[in-house]
Amino acid sequence: MSSSQLYTINLEGLEFHAFHGCYDLEQLSGSHFEVALEITSPLGQVAERDDVTLAVNYLTVYQVVRQQMAITQRTIERVAQNIIDALFESFGQIVAVKCTVTKLAPPLGGKVRKVSVTLTSER
Repeated sequence: MSSSQLYTINLEGLEFHAFHGCYDLEQLSGSHFEVALEITSPLGQVAERDDVTLAVNYLTVYQVVRQQMAITQRTIERVAQNIIDALFESFGQIVAVKCTVTKLAPPLGGKVRKVSVTLTSER
């Protein structure tokens, strides 16, 4: 196995009720959000040793996202950046993160199913 081989972990449909929004009412009543992640990391010995302790732990990823979703922000761009920063801090082996934060039924004055922002960062 190549030591430079990368793998991507996809987490989709992480659902949260949170209080992000540019309007004060949004920050009081909250909205429903979804988060999707693509996390890239070197494979290293994860598959060869079949050792979960060498992998990016999905439970910890979810906990990091949940913690960041609990911090009220005005923009979903800031929320996505906070999630990416926290994942890089929590997992030294991560080399790239693509994070999509979606607000369901945003208050835009008409029927809108969702609005999403996607940020991609590498280190």
